[in-house]
Amino acid sequence: MRDRLSCWWRSTVGRKALAAVSGLALAVWVGLHLAGNLTLFAGPGAADGYAAALRRAPALLWATRAGLLLAAVTHLGAVTSLARANWAARPRRQGQVPDRRPERRLAGLAARGMRCGGVLLLAFVGYHLLHLTLGTLHPAFQPGHPYANVTTGLRSPVVAMVYLAAAGLLGLHLFHGVWAAVRSLGLRPARAAERRRPVIGVLAAALAVGFAWLPLAVLAGWLR
Repeated sequence: MRDRLSCWWRSTVGRKALAAVSGLALAVWVGLHLAGNLTLFAGPGAADGYAAALRRAPALLWATRAGLLLAAVTHLGAVTSLARANWAARPRRQGQVPDRRPERRLAGLAARGMRCGGVLLLAFVGYHLLHLTLGTLHPAFQPGHPYANVTTGLRSPVVAMVYLAAAGLLGLHLFHGVWAAVRSLGLRPARAAERRRPVIGVLAAALAVGFAWLPLAVLAGWLR
C-alpha cells in the first residue's frame, strides 16, 4: 500500500488524483459543516444540543477530525507539489516563447487565483479555529455554547466582514476546485460539460450564501 501511494505521489497524474479526491472530501465536509451551522437559526437549544450530541460521540468526532486533517494535508501537499512542478516547467527566456493564447492565459489566471484563494482560506481556517473553536481570539468565549459564541463573536462588523469575505472566497474556490477535480478524475464527459458546470456553480454559490448568511443574520439582529 505504501509503495502504491509512493508511486502515485511521484506521478503528476497521481498527485492530481490525490488532490482531487482530498478536495472533494473536504467539499463534502464543508456541506455537512454548513448543515450543522444552520441549527443556529433554530435557537440556542437546537444549536447547543447539536454540539453536545457531537461531544457524546468522541470516537466519531476524533475520527472525523483525523480524516479532515489527513485530507487537508494531502490536498495542500499535492497542490503545492503540482504548483512547483508547473512553475519549473514554465518556458524560460532562453529562446522559448510562452503560450499566449487567450484560453491558456485565462487558465493561468484561474490557477493563480486558486492558489492565492487557497492561501487566504487556509489563513482564515486558522483564524476561525482560534476564534470560534478554541476561543483564543474570542471576546467572551463560553465552552459548549456555540450559539452564544457565534452571536457574540460575529457582532463586530470587522469580524463579520472577514467571515463574509471568506464565504465568497470559499464559493469561488469550490466552483473552480470541484470542476478541476471532476476533470482530473475523468468524470466529465465532453457532452455533459456545459450541463455540469452550471450545476457545480449553483452548489458552490449555495454554500457560499449559506455561510455568509450567519454573519449577516448576526449583524441584522436576527440572531442574538
